[in-house]
Amino acid sequence: MSQHEMPASTSAASAHQDGVAGPSVEWLAAGFLLAGLGTVLLGPIMPTLLHDWRLSDQQGGLLLAAKFVGSFLGGVSVPRRLRFGVLGGMAFACAGFGAFALSGGLLSGAACLLVGGFGLGQIIASTNIVVGRRYREHTGSALASVNFFWSLGAVACGVITAAVLPRFHLRGPLLVFAGLFLVTGLGGLLNPSRGAAASNEGMTADADKLPVRALVHFGVLLFLYGGLETCMTGWLTTYTLRFSDVRLLGGQSAIVLLWSALTVGRAVSSAALRVMREATLQRIGLGLSALFIAALVTTRHGPLLSLYCVLLGLSLAPFFPTTFALLMKRRPTAREAGFILAVSGLGAALFPWMMGFVSTQSGSLRIAMVVPLGLALALLLLSVVAERAVARPRAA
Repeated sequence: MSQHEMPASTSAASAHQDGVAGPSVEWLAAGFLLAGLGTVLLGPIMPTLLHDWRLSDQQGGLLLAAKFVGSFLGGVSVPRRLRFGVLGGMAFACAGFGAFALSGGLLSGAACLLVGGFGLGQIIASTNIVVGRRYREHTGSALASVNFFWSLGAVACGVITAAVLPRFHLRGPLLVFAGLFLVTGLGGLLNPSRGAAASNEGMTADADKLPVRALVHFGVLLFLYGGLETCMTGWLTTYTLRFSDVRLLGGQSAIVLLWSALTVGRAVSSAALRVMREATLQRIGLGLSALFIAALVTTRHGPLLSLYCVLLGLSLAPFFPTTFALLMKRRPTAREAGFILAVSGLGAALFPWMMGFVSTQSGSLRIAMVVPLGLALALLLLSVVAERAVARPRAA
């Protein structure tokens, strides 16, 4: 090897380590489980917050917006050394949710959620990019597997809320939740991955920037999907309390069923993506999602509503791993992938607030369900007409 080749080789090796280094997979999974809890936390506790803080639906939507604006900021600022994004995100999430536990009003609560959301954005973006780079073969399957733990956290959130709120209210459980981020961050710091290099033979440094068309395509997809998923998870508990004739688990049954189905769906997607094209599974899921949202709006009967929640969760499950796998095939830089993931936080901030606004203005949360239905149809249309933006992965 010549003297001129040495710096380039060293640089590539350094970029490789920066791209895959971080906590071991066990701690990444634990962090993602907590991130799932934190992402959907406001949905199950929203009725309590609206009552205790005397907020309107529109003001409740502002709390959702604050958390997801923070998530956006965390995603766009993901560092090149991704392990710092994972571990730093744990620290921000601990501080934000700990302070939220001690707040008592709209302004202070929104400020704390902004910080907590920033931490979640760092954790989610950095972990997805690390996993996407560590597992170059069957990327969609690997991403579906790690996002299974995110969905598991979301399921646990509804169950824990139903069990804990009547006995301990909000402050104590939120402080414990914040402490778990600190424990997980320390565990990941003390237990770094030792198998990253072996699982990424042939991985090179980041390539040139993504074409603008591809960047916009993926950004719009995740922007709309962030809004769709959060509209459903953020407002489903409130919707169930207002319109269902069955109120199991204090109104949490619908959100528990939705996230349980999402969790199972992620596991099924991991297997399906080994034999099916990502784009095909993405479109099937989106088409069924639109159908089940429309069905959800038409029923007041508890068992039927529960069935539609399960079917909706199964149909939504493949979207994120399939879309992010298609993105990782284009070999984006950490900053590009972080930006695209962060844009989903903007959608998650905007559209649930829009749903609350429509509900307040129209006097009906049922009418406001037109927002997630429109998002599902728009995503299906984009997936079909814009495939050329993702048709040619960059050469390794």
